[in-house]
Amino acid sequence: MIAVVVTIGLAFVGYVVTYFNGLRLSQRQERLARVNRQLSDFYGPLFALTEANTRTFGAFRQRHARPGGTSPFTHGTPPTPEELSEWRLWVTTVFLPNIQAMRDLVIDHADLLNEPEMPPLLLQLCAHVSGYEITAARWAQGNHDQHLSVVPFPSEELAAYAKQGFSALKKEQARLLGRRQGS
Repeated sequence: MIAVVVTIGLAFVGYVVTYFNGLRLSQRQERLARVNRQLSDFYGPLFALTEANTRTFGAFRQRHARPGGTSPFTHGTPPTPEELSEWRLWVTTVFLPNIQAMRDLVIDHADLLNEPEMPPLLLQLCAHVSGYEITAARWAQGNHDQHLSVVPFPSEELAAYAKQGFSALKKEQARLLGRRQGS
């Protein structure tokens, strides 16, 4: 009789251990799938777009800077018609499509955010894009009175946010895959 009870007890304990181990593995797989989606559908593209935008804007500033490296928009002398024309060209062909892609990531993949609420800097990004869209629409109508968005671009904050989110998720991905740091 004792052998039967011990056998049943061990079988039950084995079942419980197997159940909880399976549950833990399933949760780990679900977490890994979410991290992979966050990296491929939001933080990875956002990081790439912010890096590309930062580097392209840096190249624009270097190429079109006034003496002393200042921007035509922060200098005491207003921008020349040539400077404004060049700015409109860069905004409509490079910067606006890039920031629109960033905004679309935020809107289309908000479910992949690490935070429980929408970070204010991402809302500022969306508002900045809307501000430039109306400015570009005015340019298309021939109205060149305005040349900047009504909302400033959170360049440094956004770049830091994208880099930090991407890096943290890559570390989490490596941990979930059982890899050591630096491997």
